[in-house]
Amino acid sequence: MTTTPARPRVAPGRPGATSHAAIEQAAFGLFAARGFAGTTLDDIAAAVGVGRRTLFRYYRSKNDIPWGQFDRTLNDFRRILDTTPDGLPLWEAVHRGVVRFNEFPGDARPGHRERMTLILGTSELQAHSALRYAEWRAVIASYAAARLGLAPTDLVPTTVGHVSLALALAAYEAWLRDPGRPLAGLVDEAMLGLRTHLAC
Repeated sequence: MTTTPARPRVAPGRPGATSHAAIEQAAFGLFAARGFAGTTLDDIAAAVGVGRRTLFRYYRSKNDIPWGQFDRTLNDFRRILDTTPDGLPLWEAVHRGVVRFNEFPGDARPGHRERMTLILGTSELQAHSALRYAEWRAVIASYAAARLGLAPTDLVPTTVGHVSLALALAAYEAWLRDPGRPLAGLVDEAMLGLRTHLAC
């Protein structure tokens, strides 16, 4: 004989927990229906079935939601670069790392194309995106600095970060214009340009 497990008790007035994925799926549905500017945190909280304060346990602001769990993603990026085979030229190590970083599962929800269309095409997100881009560039600059025996803020590591971001964004813009082309191939093609700027 089986019994139905008792449901956990929730204190009155205290919303239950949710997840990053549930928040993102609800938010992207609202963004598609109402636009980013027309969607509030209260709207998202109501769609998820939690309170506004609960959202802040997962995301610091509405602007953070399109970026997902970006801090964890950057940690993954650091691991990718740190495990790149020794002996590769710096340009090739960064090239491989950026390509691997941009390999995403096709069944992700929200989809990566949907996410990047919002991030790259929403004017209200541009100032916040600049902060995120700086964090992404810093991962590459730190890796390049360690390889070159320099500080991450020195000119060459900083340049490697800026050039890598520009090449990756160019690949994303091409991908969003032409959905038939695979993202990884476009990133690979774009990142070959790094060899022109840094052959060491």
